[in-house]
Amino acid sequence: MAARSPAAAGFENECREIHGACDEPRRLSRLLAHRSASERQQIKVTYRAMFGEDLAGRLHKTLTANQDNELCNLLYLWMLDLAERDAIMARDAIESGAAADYRALVEVFTRRKQDQLFFTKQAYLSRFKKNLEQDMDTDPSHPYQRLLVALATSHKSHHDEPSRHIAKCDARRLYDAKNGGGTGSVDEAAILEMFSKRSIPQLRLALCSYKHIYGHDFTKALKKNLAGDFEESLRLVVKCIYSPSKYYCKLLQRSMQRPEAHKRLVTRAILGSDDVGINEIKLAFKSNFGKNFADFIHESLPQSDYREFLWLWQGGRCPVAS
Repeated sequence: MAARSPAAAGFENECREIHGACDEPRRLSRLLAHRSASERQQIKVTYRAMFGEDLAGRLHKTLTANQDNELCNLLYLWMLDLAERDAIMARDAIESGAAADYRALVEVFTRRKQDQLFFTKQAYLSRFKKNLEQDMDTDPSHPYQRLLVALATSHKSHHDEPSRHIAKCDARRLYDAKNGGGTGSVDEAAILEMFSKRSIPQLRLALCSYKHIYGHDFTKALKKNLAGDFEESLRLVVKCIYSPSKYYCKLLQRSMQRPEAHKRLVTRAILGSDDVGINEIKLAFKSNFGKNFADFIHESLPQSDYREFLWLWQGGRCPVAS
């Protein structure tokens, strides 16, 4: 066993329990589902100091052999570093079928700052021996593809604080671009240029400025003037950037409401929501659907270990161990 590190202090008891439960998804859920990202990171550091191996790697060995159990997949992804997690989710999106799952790729590219996205690209290269941007370039004519390329090539420094002056200027550019393409379509070139030169926080501030200046969300303007595939794709990208809590609470609701709930999609929604923060998700859910997220979990999903993970994640109490 590796020597104990001072940085590992605080989670020794939890790590001993986790070590003894690595092949028991239910027990692992009860130990890990309610943990914040920072707590999970500390647990990983402690686990490595105590047992000399990476916890996510251990879970991959013991859990992912069960391909039919989505909870096992969720637990593995739950304990990965963010860059590793996003790399795997991007790969799954690219290999999702005959066409890439562009929505999942949009989620990856809009929830990270550019410096964080750099580590995702590095993790992808290390894990899959391929370049992420080249891999996702499956159909250059697809509107999502063009938007993703713009986001991926953004050269605006993400170390700079977002500028309110730039945001106001960009809000006016968005307004001009809204009907700049003729026949009700947007000026695609202007949109792609802006997306390629602005950070996600800067774009979010521009969208906030747009609403302040013009009195309505840019997404509503796009919906009103919806003209084609590019406008529809742009609308989803804007939703992801402008209000992640609203986007992911709706993704959770939609994925859980399907017959035989689409657990892989629910997992994607959980992991995206984890970046936003569960408290923000719960507030957005209540605001959008008029009910508590906890109640919706029980109404929508049958009793299972997977449902229990969601229950614990959103703040529910752990049931009596069985």
